[in-house]
Amino acid sequence: MNRRLRLSLLGFIVCGALLTIACAGVPESRGNTPTSHTPTPTLADAPATTPSAVPAYPAPEPYPPPSAPVAATPVYTYTIVNTYPHDPTAYTEGLVYEDGFLYEGTGLEGQSTLRKVALESGEVLQSHQLAPDLFGEGVTGYGNTLIQLTWKSQRGFVYDKDSFALRTTFAYPTEGWGITWDGARLIMSDGTATLHFLDPATLTERSHVDVSDNGSPVVKLNELEYIQGEIYANVWQTDRIARIDPQTGHVVGWIDLTGLLGPQDRRVPVDVLNGIAYDAQRDRLFVTGKLWPKLFEIRLVAQPGASQAHFANMNDTSRGGVF
Repeated sequence: MNRRLRLSLLGFIVCGALLTIACAGVPESRGNTPTSHTPTPTLADAPATTPSAVPAYPAPEPYPPPSAPVAATPVYTYTIVNTYPHDPTAYTEGLVYEDGFLYEGTGLEGQSTLRKVALESGEVLQSHQLAPDLFGEGVTGYGNTLIQLTWKSQRGFVYDKDSFALRTTFAYPTEGWGITWDGARLIMSDGTATLHFLDPATLTERSHVDVSDNGSPVVKLNELEYIQGEIYANVWQTDRIARIDPQTGHVVGWIDLTGLLGPQDRRVPVDVLNGIAYDAQRDRLFVTGKLWPKLFEIRLVAQPGASQAHFANMNDTSRGGVF
């Protein structure tokens, strides 16, 4: 090997050694932040410690047992015992039977009346005309008086039963729809699911109850009648009467009066079922409707196996609740 080649090889070896020494002395970096030369600890380098206790989490709550099925509300149909004539111009809003006569309240502005009616003939024996701006509503008897509500004017009237002379008036904050008497309290509906209990001496509210059927509110409660510990209530725009427990507001039964007024009696304009009266002495139940030409005495018939679902296709649910 000639002298020039040996010098080149020696220079290459020296340069490589210098480069190796230079690289070993430069610390590794990310950006401008120097890193530590401390060796990374390993699990073997970690000091021995006593394992800490595992946190005690509560056991999951057990699933609740399945609830019992909701009992179906009984449904009753009817048989017709007697049929009586009824004034087809009477827009019936209230009805009560006392002392052998029907007392009826009719509605519509300019046509509202309080009437005494003979059951068998339908003849109007006595009548009192309300002011033309008032829309008459429910009627009930209380002692030797008759009490009548009005719809939106928030005014009620107390009349002498014999003469129909006005004794006093009273006010209430809601609409007036139906009214009845349970022997201790006046019970009033306002078209919602709420029934109001009034002190008959002061004609002011003592309490109220909300009516429901298996948890669903029953709205549009209209004409009322107290019968053997229950409140019977027409449900506006249906062929149904709700039987209500006055203590709880629960519906304990439904009366389905579909088909009560036959097609031959609907050739002239008629309106909805409304009007319930009860003869407590003879256990007779009477029903009619607005502008109906007939009033019916009916007997209830239990419908085995029927329940609220029986009305599924009859309900208008546009406003919520049970109708």
